[in-house]
Amino acid sequence: MTPESHAPTGTDDTRPGPPPGCPAHGLGPGGLHRLHEAEDLGALYEQLREQHGPVAPVLLHDDVPIWIVLGHAENLHMVRSPSQFCRDSRIWTPLKDGLVKPDHPLMPHIAWQPIASHAEGDEHKRLRGAVMGAISTIDFRSLRRYINRSTQQIVNRFCEKGEADLVGQFTEHLPMAVMCEILGMPGEYNDRIVEAARDALKGTETAIASHSYVMDALSRLTARRRAQPEEDLASYLITHPARLTDDEVREHLRLVLFAAYEATTNLLSNVLLTVLIDPRFRAQLNGGQMTVPEAVEQSLWNEPPFSTVFAYFAKQETELGGQRIRRGDGLLFAPLPANVDPRVRPDLKASMQGNRSHLAFGGGPHECPGQDIGRSIADVGVDALLMRLPDVELDCDEEDLRWTASIASRHLVSMPVQFSPKPPQDVSEQPNHKPVPAQRSDWQIGTVQPKPQPQPTAAAAQLPTASGSAQPQAVPGAAQPQPQPVPVQPQPASEEPQPPRRKGVWQRFLSWWRGY
Repeated sequence: MTPESHAPTGTDDTRPGPPPGCPAHGLGPGGLHRLHEAEDLGALYEQLREQHGPVAPVLLHDDVPIWIVLGHAENLHMVRSPSQFCRDSRIWTPLKDGLVKPDHPLMPHIAWQPIASHAEGDEHKRLRGAVMGAISTIDFRSLRRYINRSTQQIVNRFCEKGEADLVGQFTEHLPMAVMCEILGMPGEYNDRIVEAARDALKGTETAIASHSYVMDALSRLTARRRAQPEEDLASYLITHPARLTDDEVREHLRLVLFAAYEATTNLLSNVLLTVLIDPRFRAQLNGGQMTVPEAVEQSLWNEPPFSTVFAYFAKQETELGGQRIRRGDGLLFAPLPANVDPRVRPDLKASMQGNRSHLAFGGGPHECPGQDIGRSIADVGVDALLMRLPDVELDCDEEDLRWTASIASRHLVSMPVQFSPKPPQDVSEQPNHKPVPAQRSDWQIGTVQPKPQPQPTAAAAQLPTASGSAQPQAVPGAAQPQPQPVPVQPQPASEEPQPPRRKGVWQRFLSWWRGY
């Protein structure tokens, strides 16, 4: 939206702002809400929906004007209409007018880059075609098996302790381990790259150095695969007929890594937290009324990994949600408020099982190309963790949980849990919570272990028989009578061992789906 559509935002506006704590705090020029100052974005979205309808005017940092799209249908129309809306910020009026400074906090998200998510037309087809072509080579059965083994390895690190922080020790690690494998650099996965990715996404004082650390790893990967391609996503990007340059390969690897990592970490945390704090949700899982993939989809409705996505821009004057949108206006794609639009979800407590029309992964030409990777990590990771730790419980009050929130997403800081200590498990086995049996070195198939015979004591040198007479017992050093042969009763022929019963179709399908 242009400055004409609301009160001026120039420096000549000398009206004093409201003091902190005032009901008007968070309002900017023209009485518009500043998104970055909202303490509860969910409540603000509903207030904006009531005041303005499905499309509302708001302010970003430095009072930069923008529209936020709250309606489900309006968001879908925007992302599916490339003739009216694009993701090329170079046409954004506030940017061209100098309202958005180079050091604006959101510039890393909004600034145009030569990548598929910002490109249009033939260039978009070339770049996205390379990304989609590389992702299409992934064997998802092998991927699910790798996710299962990675989950086993990560759980083995803390399963014997009986307590853990599922965010810092699980949900922040599993996506990075899997993404490093997919990209072609499994050797780069360690605690350092996990910390670097988290720090870069938080935007701290060391974010630039952390971002450089990750980019150095991606540069080394690109150079190795350019010299010697292998069967991984980086190699397929390099060898794709689109002929991406090294810079284009690195930037798309960065986009895939960071976007998939942040989204899947949030998704894993949200699903596990819902299982731990909602008894009905967990009962449905345990009772078979809901599968883990269905639980993941329900979480994508209630708490999408990204609250909003920066940003779409109007290519022409148009109308959206009853609002006049001028050419060059910016609009925020907003899955969080769209997923709770009363027109598609009049009852938020109702189950959304079987319904995938949520906007967690976007839509249209820029729909998330790696959504099936994120779903696989969440499906297999949650299932394997709950199989290993079936009695896991939250180790704090729900009110004590802390979140880091921004306009773009909400990230759980920690999730302390407790459970019965379990032994480590072979990563190639199907996850289970049974204790590991003691090993017997003399055991062979078909042998029966003899029962130990009690040793006679000195006080029992003679024992009375049933007739009352004493029988001589063995005395050390004395000659012993030779034992008489005991007649052996003929034993009935043993039955032929039956072969193990073959799994049914459903059990075989579940084993294949879970990657065992």
